Formats: sequence, structure tokens, C-alpha cells
Amino acid sequence: MSRARTALLSALILLLLAAPAAADATLFLGVNMTPETRKNQGFAIGAGLLLFGCEFEYANTSEDVETGAPALKTYSGNVLIQTPFTIFGFQPYFTTGAGGYQETLAAREHIDFGFNTGGGVKVNLVGPVRLGVPSGRRCAVPDSAPSLCGVESEVLV
Repeated sequence: MSRARTALLSALILLLLAAPAAADATLFLGVNMTPETRKNQGFAIGAGLLLFGCEFEYANTSEDVETGAPALKTYSGNVLIQTPFTIFGFQPYFTTGAGGYQETLAAREHIDFGFNTGGGVKVNLVGPVRLGVPSGRRCAVPDSAPSLCGVESEVLV
């Protein structure tokens, strides 16, 4: 009887003290600056619990044949570390991950694997809507593909 009471009391305490998990959907618009400046857009879907989270991200940059700038599609899985609360309306975060990318220019296509890293702050706007302000850039690592770096802004819901 004593073990059952202890187990029940422990479960009740854990349920009352548990922090809720959060999920978000992110739409982002940014700039891919190599080899020419072009619009980069995409979305991310993620979930987190206190300090840690994960997300899946898709991004797309269109091709510009006249300037020789390739189209770029990226797919990545990322892990996220963030403060568990906002500080004066700001929530700093850092993200890193890996995934695939596809570069095309006219009839040429290059598919490969790369790593990315980024970070910034999420700013409270209205209700659940926040603005993500990256402090760095997301960039695939391979030296053979310099066009994989871009700067982005995010709207988080």
C-alpha cells in the first residue's frame, strides 16, 4: 500500500509540475546572396520542450539564368537550443542541423548533403505571433557549393 501511495503521489506531482510542450509553424522570407541576390522563402515545423527543440525546414530560391544563379531547394532537420522564457520580449535561440540540397541551373543539377547553423532571437508581437530575427546565416558546408548561404527573417505562429 505504501508503494502504491508513493507512486500515485509521485505521478501527481510530475503531472502538476510538467511544462507544456510547444509547437510552432514558421514561414520565412530571406535573401540568398550568392552568386546574385535573390529571394529565399520557405517554412519550418517544429516542437520544443523548455530548452530543447527540433524542426524540419524546407527552403526554396528560384533560378536566374541570365546571371547564372542556380535554383536551390534545401531540406533539413535541425535541433534547437533556446531560453525557456522570453527576456524583455526576446527569446534567444541557436540551431544546427543537417540535410539535403538540390541546385539546378538550366539543364544542370547537383544534389548533395550539407550542414547548417544559425541563431537569433524571437520577438513577441501579438498573441502567439512572433518575429524571428536571425543574428547569423544558415549555410551548407560544402566548399563546392558557395551559393548555399542565405539570410532569413521569420514569422512564427
